[in-house]
Amino acid sequence: MTQEKRGYKRDVVIEVTASLMVPLILLFGLYVMMGTGGTGGGFQGGTILATGFILYITVFGVAKGREKMPESVNAFFKSFGLFLYNGAGWLCILFSLATAQWLNMPAFWPVTEFTGVAGARSFLIAYMVSVGIGLTVMAAFVSQYFDLAWKEDDEMEGDEG
Repeated sequence: MTQEKRGYKRDVVIEVTASLMVPLILLFGLYVMMGTGGTGGGFQGGTILATGFILYITVFGVAKGREKMPESVNAFFKSFGLFLYNGAGWLCILFSLATAQWLNMPAFWPVTEFTGVAGARSFLIAYMVSVGIGLTVMAAFVSQYFDLAWKEDDEMEGDEG
């Protein structure tokens, strides 16, 4: 579908502003997800990461967005995020002798030699779980946006025929 049929034209100001803002939005999303040093930033960070990709797709189009985030990469992020989140739980189950308690992880996990028990807990909860949740949320939101955008393109093409 050409730009004339869509009813809008390319705007250089919006494209330049978006190309400057997208990396900053992604960096801020990573900071919210991991940089605060505590738990609870996974969902919010993943949502901010998704807004960066959605801004790019909105400004530059679905075809260019698919070049930057193909469905295979999107599926990888969903799977890897779930793997990290689930893997942290399994590590706690395995190393705490099936009690599955985050805070009673024994000190024989190899990271505890360098960071101590509190540092190992922080790694498992704040990093593995938050990053896992963030990647899954980001990939799910971007995938939903792509689905809606493709549906809109199909409906617009069907109306003209």
